[in-house]
Amino acid sequence: MTRTAAFAREQLRAPFTLALLVAVPVVFVTVSAGVLADFAVALGGSLAADAASTLSAGWAAAFIAGTLGFFQAASSRGADRRLALAGAGSTRVALSRVSASLALAVVAAGAGFAALVLRTDVAHPWHAAAAVLAFAVIYVAVGIVIGSLIASPLEGSLAVAFVFLLDVFSGPGMAEQAAPYSVSRKPADILIAAGLGQGSPGEEWLKLAAVVAAALAVSLAAFAWTARSRA
Repeated sequence: MTRTAAFAREQLRAPFTLALLVAVPVVFVTVSAGVLADFAVALGGSLAADAASTLSAGWAAAFIAGTLGFFQAASSRGADRRLALAGAGSTRVALSRVSASLALAVVAAGAGFAALVLRTDVAHPWHAAAAVLAFAVIYVAVGIVIGSLIASPLEGSLAVAFVFLLDVFSGPGMAEQAAPYSVSRKPADILIAAGLGQGSPGEEWLKLAAVVAAALAVSLAAFAWTARSRA
């Protein structure tokens, strides 16, 4: 068994964790679309019903992925110290931890996307799938950075929730104008376009790829640095 698989299995020791990975995105997508559209109107946004459904899949994947990323980083400090001292190296440990989190995030993104296509007729399903996955990857990075810096489960969980809520209510579709600090702005633009039956130009995909790559790079650097300091 590879180190990445071992780390993923460690997170799934409790069957309830796997159930949440699937259930939270499905329930969120199923019940939240109408509420999100109403919130958008109240905040001055212009989120239509179909766009709200597609965007809810991204946010569902983001929330569960961010939480997983945080606990993957915060709960592994002692184990990572021992692995680094045993010769595994902080960089290899970081790569394995991040890869395990990404594997679990793919499950959450897949559940959210499956609920979306069952609920809504998406004109560009592959665009939507890629955007939902980008939401999950970006928030895995957010959770890992927070977990690398904050060890306490309470404070760290609140920090992840704060970033998520700030992002939701200041992002595209919800606010009259998306805030520049909205970390999911690029995948949200593509996801909203897919929900409205519109394609996204190549320039938008390049920007999305750059944001995802930057998020992963920052999370790897943060985790490797704290793993090295733990050793």
